[in-house]
Amino acid sequence: MSVGDVPEEDYMSPLSEAEISHEAPMTGGFGDEISASILERCFLRLEALIARICGLDTPFPLVFEPFYLPTKNKILDAIKSTVKY
Repeated sequence: MSVGDVPEEDYMSPLSEAEISHEAPMTGGFGDEISASILERCFLRLEALIARICGLDTPFPLVFEPFYLPTKNKILDAIKSTVKY
């Protein structure tokens, strides 16, 4: 069953704010598809912008992976900015 087959009322009716976190780059990452799906179904109900906490849009050596990946501080900052919106 795809996301499009699930009735909107089942999982998106209480949604008014959203944060999406993943390790892929921000541009062209999986979070783009999730945010597009949320916007298609919930645009008029959203009270804030959809925050995406992702990796950087640059290639990186594995030695710098801790700087590349989303951290709890980045996620907390995104949540705070969404709540303040």
